[in-house]
Amino acid sequence: MSEIDLEKITFEDALSKLENLVRELEAGKIKLDDAVTAYEQAVTLKNFCEKKLNDAKLKIEKIELDSNGNIKLASLDNIDDNQQL
Repeated sequence: MSEIDLEKITFEDALSKLENLVRELEAGKIKLDDAVTAYEQAVTLKNFCEKKLNDAKLKIEKIELDSNGNIKLASLDNIDDNQQL
């Protein structure tokens, strides 16, 4: 199994590789040493994908109108889970 360069991989490619690794592990048709390496890579890819998603979430903002009718931006972190966008 080849090393994954997290500096050059996109979120979509990382997610695709993670899905493939999970399928291989679930199939149980790979040797133990390869399975351990695949599991380690899967954990690395999972953490990479989670970080990318969290970073993207922090950049997204909701456009709102204040009481004077002026446009303002509110971070998604400040939005109630029950509130709709």
